[in-house]
Amino acid sequence: MLKKILFAMVFTLASASSCWAEKATVGALEYIRIVEADLRYLTRIDTGAASTSLHADHIRVIDGNNILPADYSEAEQKSLVKPKMRANIGKYLEFTTINEQGEQHQGKARISDVVAVRNSQGLEIRYKVALAIEWQGQQKTVDVNLRDRSKMDYKLLIGRDWLEGDYLVDVERNKQLP
Repeated sequence: MLKKILFAMVFTLASASSCWAEKATVGALEYIRIVEADLRYLTRIDTGAASTSLHADHIRVIDGNNILPADYSEAEQKSLVKPKMRANIGKYLEFTTINEQGEQHQGKARISDVVAVRNSQGLEIRYKVALAIEWQGQQKTVDVNLRDRSKMDYKLLIGRDWLEGDYLVDVERNKQLP
């Protein structure tokens, strides 16, 4: 019986360590490329964020209901804005994104979802679009929420949705990046 327990423990540890060995390690800061925009961003890796967020402004739904959530109170965003924005799922939107170097791209993407995000500024309703994110030659497509991040240091914030299953974060790595 003891041999069976010992074998199970060794097998479990071996499986876990091989799982960890397969995952790449990223730092708290990385240079990451949005493939569709062909732009590279100095990016903050944030394990506290559930989803990835990209700077976007001049967001306009093509043949859909264009609404600015910031023009509404938090209660109105939940009751009025979110349902109107959800009616645009499946439609395309146009947006402008810009990296910290001032390079910009006019993008067009299909709306995959609408999410309510609570942050220090309150509640925000945001569109999500599927984008391919590339780090060190490896691409992974995730639903990215679009937000005006012009006043923020990092125009791209990577969340757990991109990290999950493939990456570990080492906060000591890349401390020297600007």
